[in-house]
Amino acid sequence: MPIEQHSIDFIPLSERHGKPRDLWTLWFSANMQFTAITTGALAVVLGQNFFWAALSILVGNLVGGIFMAYHSAQGPRLGIPQMIQSRAQFGFYGAILPLVLVIIMYIGYFATSAVLGGQAFAGWLHLSPSVGIVIVALICAVLAIYGYDAIHRYERYLAYIFAVAFFYLTVHLMAVHESAAAHLLNPQGFSFPVFLLAVSVFATWQITYAPYVADYSRYMPPDTPVSSTFWATYAGSVLASVWMMWVGALAMAVAAKAFNANGVAYIVGQAHLGEAFYLLIILGIIAANVLNLYGIYMSTMTTVSALRRSGHSNGLRIGIIVFGGIVGTALAIWGQGNFLNNYSNFLLLLLYFLVPWTAINLTDFYLVRHGHYHIDAILERSRLYGDVNWRAMVAFFGAVATEIPLMNTTLYQGPLSKLMGGADISWLVGILVAGALYYAFMRRNPVTFPADSSPHAAP
Repeated sequence: MPIEQHSIDFIPLSERHGKPRDLWTLWFSANMQFTAITTGALAVVLGQNFFWAALSILVGNLVGGIFMAYHSAQGPRLGIPQMIQSRAQFGFYGAILPLVLVIIMYIGYFATSAVLGGQAFAGWLHLSPSVGIVIVALICAVLAIYGYDAIHRYERYLAYIFAVAFFYLTVHLMAVHESAAAHLLNPQGFSFPVFLLAVSVFATWQITYAPYVADYSRYMPPDTPVSSTFWATYAGSVLASVWMMWVGALAMAVAAKAFNANGVAYIVGQAHLGEAFYLLIILGIIAANVLNLYGIYMSTMTTVSALRRSGHSNGLRIGIIVFGGIVGTALAIWGQGNFLNNYSNFLLLLLYFLVPWTAINLTDFYLVRHGHYHIDAILERSRLYGDVNWRAMVAFFGAVATEIPLMNTTLYQGPLSKLMGGADISWLVGILVAGALYYAFMRRNPVTFPADSSPHAAP
């Protein structure tokens, strides 16, 4: 299989291929992995019993998945990566702001997932966790270098294997703890502030896919229905996420000590398939982490292309991917301790910055411009979208400012969150404020372009 020859450029119509079901398998596989299990455990760590933990997992993913799936539907229409499209909202140079935030996000997710991959390698081959982290990074780098088709093919094969293997694990885990079912499904002990905080965590899980979800649909034909792209992405991501997070919440509820000590070893032990299940966990970590590393490459290329002219080359591709892998691997090795607490803080921190971006992007695509963009003016600096769109900047920072009083993190808790008993609804307010401000600023004087017969104009 040849190395992918496109990066942030427009995908020609002659090279479009793929069907919506490819999105289902990709996002299903990307979420059928141990990082999702660990995230589900946070629902119990925050202080909920299993009943309310399971409900908060369901609600958070159902809501958050709406935003990421609507981003996915942009890919076939525009034929360009997700983050370069931000130039149409923030301007040619203004888009560097969300790009830098997203690169930091990719590196953080790569590092946190790599820690779990290292634990799985340590349990399977009795290597040190650090060596396992390096091996996972190397495999992800190879897949990311080969690119779009290689990633889709890898995820497609794994989807069916994961479905069978984790179904077996889930049934076995429930059977072992059947006697505790009455206690686990007890709806008492509800805390609304904690429930809202947990929902925020799980909505974040889905929303953090938004900056790269269209990267994996951009090769599809432009006439692919929005509804097909949306539902294939939504169903694959939400189903797998909820499933794995419920497994994590159940494990934390019934065996907190063992799960905290070594979650990977505990889950493998529950599967009763010997050390073979370690391999499945490793494959799942790779399925998720290759998306992060590919995202590092795409976002870095978008940033670099704005600062200096640089076309696609295999050498540049390999260099960026290898460098991103080294940075993420170093962070993973350095930050292996206190994993769950650090991971929770990381997820919530991302939420405050990604929510305004996703609201602005979706408002622009679906409500302001209705999918009409001049792709050449996005790819190259032009007067059409400008250098910096200050209206988008005001909407972005205005939304972040409204989130601050509602924040609840270990580093800072806003006054309004304190009044609400620790609840964190900042992400809901951020979405509404960013979307409303951007729409109000842009609808009276939107950036439009004249009819263009070029194939690079998205009609």
